[in-house]
Amino acid sequence: MADYDYDLPPELIAQHPVEPRDASRLMVVDRASETIAHRRFRDLPSLLSPGDLLIVNDTRVMPARLHGRRPTGGQVELLLLRRLEDGCWEAMGRPARRLRPGTFVHLRDQGGREAVEPAEVVARRGEGLLAVRLPSEVEARLDEFGEMPLPPYIRARLEDPERYQTVFATEVGSAAAPTAGLHFTPRLLAELDAAGIRRATITLHVGLGTFLPVKVEDARQHRMHQEWYHVPADTLAAIRETRAAGRRVVAVGTTACRTLESIAPDLDADDDLSGWTDLFIVPGHQFQVVDALVTNFHLPRSTLLLLVSAFAGRELILRAYEEAVRTRYRFFSFGDAMLIL
Repeated sequence: MADYDYDLPPELIAQHPVEPRDASRLMVVDRASETIAHRRFRDLPSLLSPGDLLIVNDTRVMPARLHGRRPTGGQVELLLLRRLEDGCWEAMGRPARRLRPGTFVHLRDQGGREAVEPAEVVARRGEGLLAVRLPSEVEARLDEFGEMPLPPYIRARLEDPERYQTVFATEVGSAAAPTAGLHFTPRLLAELDAAGIRRATITLHVGLGTFLPVKVEDARQHRMHQEWYHVPADTLAAIRETRAAGRRVVAVGTTACRTLESIAPDLDADDDLSGWTDLFIVPGHQFQVVDALVTNFHLPRSTLLLLVSAFAGRELILRAYEEAVRTRYRFFSFGDAMLIL
């Protein structure tokens, strides 16, 4: 992982999104010529070709961060990741050592009012994960009890929670946003349509598989957590048509990329595809579906930096990141974007 590190001045970590969304900068990295160009995200229609197919992730972020207290008064924070088959939720909790099975947590809504019944820690699931049973009141009023789960490196308050949702977000279930999609506006989508650039959707609910840091030096020892995906039959048909016409499949974000590469053996399916993926894309991966990638700038030593390095080559990506630092691009979730052709 030391080979996938870089120095980032802290002031380049974006604390606020730009307005409008498509005013963000766009670094264009051409793999064939190994060149780097600087544009704006609103220029995307001119950088793609008629018949190209954009694949966007339509997942919607849950208000997944909950606050409460233990009966002794100690403060607790829970981050909901996904609902389990037994009705409990998989969650991360702080302070983890205090949240043993049988612990009750009195959750409070954003106005400070506590739920009538407490949540209960049912089990530990390993690697700091918990199984938590929420009271029905909290589940029914999650928008009132939960907060938008912004990454820890964003310290500024988000005035409009919708700004951490993409404009095409419809399927609730993520613990973090697919941030490459945050740059799109309704106007830009209309311009892409007018330019003959097609669009289709997949769903991948973002969880630990996407944002858990790599804690080992040998990336091959890192275990990816499973994330749930759904690919409609219409999207599969659009991919087949695009490939038959010799046009490009453009993944918007690493989540869309991982989903498409996960279902590569099943592209000829006539029905929707759903399942769980723990695909870990590292340099050496042979891409079978994705021809171009829209992505943000990722944390050092992360699985996402490994993925884009697999797609464009480590040396080219690190050179692009060095250029981004030199020219003061904005990094991470609310930062600028990269188009890899």
